[in-house]
Amino acid sequence: MGQAQTAQALSPLLAVCDVSVVFGGIVALNGVSFDMQQGQILGLIGPNGAGKTTLFNCLSRLYQPSKGDIRMEGASILKRPPHRIAEIGIGRTFQNVALFSNLSVFDNVRIGAHARTRSDIVSDALRLPGIRRNEVALNARVQEILNYLELEDVAHTIVSGLPFGTQKRVELARALAAEPKILLLDEPAGGLNHEEVYALGDLIRRIRNDRSVTVLLVEHHMGLVMSIADHVVALNFGRKLAEGTPAAVQSDPDVIKAYLGSKDQ
Repeated sequence: MGQAQTAQALSPLLAVCDVSVVFGGIVALNGVSFDMQQGQILGLIGPNGAGKTTLFNCLSRLYQPSKGDIRMEGASILKRPPHRIAEIGIGRTFQNVALFSNLSVFDNVRIGAHARTRSDIVSDALRLPGIRRNEVALNARVQEILNYLELEDVAHTIVSGLPFGTQKRVELARALAAEPKILLLDEPAGGLNHEEVYALGDLIRRIRNDRSVTVLLVEHHMGLVMSIADHVVALNFGRKLAEGTPAAVQSDPDVIKAYLGSKDQ
């Protein structure tokens, strides 16, 4: 019994297994494998063209690997279409903010929360009692997330009129509203100033700790990755170049050469 519990504890929440992606003869990913453990912040780094976005899009089911598998809690996710990925606990943000610009902050976050509801068209149309109860609970969840991310003061503001940094927080709120087990963050520091990046790092750690969310962070901002990640995977030309603690990866000669620049520079 003890051995079974130990094995379960060591089983990864997410396993990327020998994943390759080929686009018209161009190899974007070549046999990439790594595990994500429950509660981990994993940083995925690499120069432009390394394959980070391709892998990220495989995880969110926008791309289909040419080879290999991606397993969450031991089950393959590769037969799931993108619109059914939230229901197993995978949420994501986008490098370029992808909000509904003509809707309010509240309504954008509410759309994210709907990804985990079990209503249907007939029940919604008839406004059955169960649906009304669900709506009340859903609105309460949205309000709790807005309060958590300090967005309550702009809850009814149209998002297109908000500063870029605030829009990024709204997108993060929308992802959290779906109650993900794994949160995929696609270059969340892009377009933010130094103070905003520092605050973002604190926020990501707080989300992991408070809400028991495992985080995969794809990011060019090395200071952010190295300050908050528990584990780092470095890619280059579609292959895994290095993997380990931030300190180990940062000092790896191949990573320094490919991504961080020469020590002599």
